[in-house]
Amino acid sequence: MQTITTTEALAEFCARAKTQPYVTVDTEFLRERTYWSKLCLVQLAIPPAKDGEAVLVDPLAEGLSLEPLYDLFRHEATVKVFHAARQDLEIFFTEANLFPKPLFDTQVAAMVCGFGEQVGYETLVRKIARQALDKTSRFTDWSRRPLTEAQKTYAIADVTHLRVIYEFLSRELEKSGRAEWVEEELGILLNPETYITRPEDAWERVKTRTTSGRFLAIVRELARFREGYAQNKNIPRSRIFKDDALLELASTKPATLDELNKSRLLLREARRGDIAEGIITAVRAGLDCKPEDVPHVSEESAQLQVNTALADLLRVLLKAKSEETGVAAKLIASSSDLDRIAAGKRDVPALTGWRLDVFGKDALRLAKGEVALTAAGASVRLVMV
Repeated sequence: MQTITTTEALAEFCARAKTQPYVTVDTEFLRERTYWSKLCLVQLAIPPAKDGEAVLVDPLAEGLSLEPLYDLFRHEATVKVFHAARQDLEIFFTEANLFPKPLFDTQVAAMVCGFGEQVGYETLVRKIARQALDKTSRFTDWSRRPLTEAQKTYAIADVTHLRVIYEFLSRELEKSGRAEWVEEELGILLNPETYITRPEDAWERVKTRTTSGRFLAIVRELARFREGYAQNKNIPRSRIFKDDALLELASTKPATLDELNKSRLLLREARRGDIAEGIITAVRAGLDCKPEDVPHVSEESAQLQVNTALADLLRVLLKAKSEETGVAAKLIASSSDLDRIAAGKRDVPALTGWRLDVFGKDALRLAKGEVALTAAGASVRLVMV
């Protein structure tokens, strides 16, 4: 198999790919020791599905520019096919501020075509391509050179079988008329906001049951410091301090290094130097926050009055609709959607777009008491009240 190490060779392959209806794409990267993913390998393959050309691209090769690949990503006559594309797209958005368009994600398509929730690539290879994958190189250091033949074989398989899977799922979507459903889902993957993490918003991902504004102000400032430090130093946020330590610090409110060193959960490296100073400064900023600037938990979330019986019925309805349509339940509606509907809210994704027809209309009828659920053998049906 060919491993591309020069810009010229990459440009030649991408020129051929531009003449094809699609190109399959995958990446190998490292992120265990960094905040930003380190791109280590790009795999590409073009039709025909069974034995088309496939190559490995080495982004670590000296002097190689990925600009020909990015130009291919901008070429809208060729569909870019990924499986579970989110992490791959994050890399390209971070590296080049672009998204491959048009995009096709076989994991999303498989969820629409009856293969279950978040189906893995290996499962699709087995069920659609009728092949087995050798996954022995799954956990490997992709930054080390030279790559072994086993690594290359593993990597190239992630795009060669993908051609067969893409063509099969494309036909299924065409027959079912559900291609627009997939396009709607891909809109989330192609939204820059999906990949932008702002330090000032990082506190919203920290799970806490406390609703005290002052406590949340300290959480916000600690999370802001941690996120900004992690981004600037390109290290995982957990290497600075974990969420449990963050919540402990927000509770104990250390004002000095001596007080900071009494923490039970703080990593040793965070008890001194820039991190220790940053923690103390963040705690002080949270304590000094003006009353009008303290964060608050959404009143709606805190006061959401969920009709639990209705929520349970909606879950039964969702399962029935999932089985009836062959669409993964998680793709149709989330638990949060169901709870919000059961609380009388109507501004939820499950009540918009294709989901409204598949599930939402009957969910609203059920909420209004216009229909009931009944068991009919192994299935669940709606009956008029």
